[in-house]
Amino acid sequence: MAQRMALYLQDKHPISYEIEMAKYAESRGFSEIWQADTRLARDCIVLMSALLAETKRMRIGSGVLPIWTRNPAVIASTWSTMWELGGLVDGQGRVMCGIGAWWEPITSRVGENRRIPLRAMREHVEALRALFTMEEVSYEGEIVNLDRVRLDVAYGDTSPRDIPIYIGATGPRMLELTGEICDGVVLNYVVSAEYIRSAVDLVEAGAQRAGKTIDEVDRPELLVCSLSDDDPDEALLTGKSLVAYYLGTEPHIMEASGADPELVERVKEVVGWPATEADYRKAAHLIPDSLVRSLMAVGTTAQCQDKVAEYIEAGVTCPILYPMMDDIKPVIDAFAGWAPHD
Repeated sequence: MAQRMALYLQDKHPISYEIEMAKYAESRGFSEIWQADTRLARDCIVLMSALLAETKRMRIGSGVLPIWTRNPAVIASTWSTMWELGGLVDGQGRVMCGIGAWWEPITSRVGENRRIPLRAMREHVEALRALFTMEEVSYEGEIVNLDRVRLDVAYGDTSPRDIPIYIGATGPRMLELTGEICDGVVLNYVVSAEYIRSAVDLVEAGAQRAGKTIDEVDRPELLVCSLSDDDPDEALLTGKSLVAYYLGTEPHIMEASGADPELVERVKEVVGWPATEADYRKAAHLIPDSLVRSLMAVGTTAQCQDKVAEYIEAGVTCPILYPMMDDIKPVIDAFAGWAPHD
């Protein structure tokens, strides 16, 4: 049986091209697209809506929406609208709701206070799940407060919304919480297969606390794929530029990557926030080959397939491939109909 496969779309490629590639991926059997909410570059909701309108069967998820940008009632209304837009396939909706706690420095720079993130995430998940029932909801929390709120659909379908909820989790306590309260976890990228094994163990611990097994928690993972059979060295360098970006700007991923702190400091001297693509390329030369190969799928088709298989063996249920080269088609073709150990 072919492995369940997804694409991750961020802001690497033009929007029109991403929509074209989403339709191509659907024709090749990819099951879903996860759309990033990219810094302050692209809004996931706009792109998810476009993808739902341009595809027929694929499921579309947010990878992930920052909870501090909209209140839960507005998030629920937005996803309910996309649920309508996507329609049902085999009796099921096509949208997935991935949320996250955001990160620094962007949160404080836009005036948000990212306080008690674990409590905030629990309250958002509980509130969203209740609102998706289409019943009236009152909820009193430290962050979320709802007073007799319902998704007040007057003329359309008022049946419950079967929208699975995922948390984009990286740290140990958030991973455990996700296993306890969510349908799935969106595991982060620029991390090793060893990190994924430990992350899945933490998700399982949370699931067991809620009387669930690990098989009841979906575990897709964002996974960078920098693939070129014609120029694998350039694919490696392109992968290094992304590693440099994350080591320089996103400390939670930096910790999970296991990178040498001295290397991180050298990268930070080159890459600030916000940085340019030229900064990423300049810092890329600081990244050792061994580090980039431990954190993502880079090189030829065979090398990328072997690396993706490692992540699946570590517990990933659906690789969400983030194509880093300008041409996305080779990535789709490499994994269409593919399964580990083929």
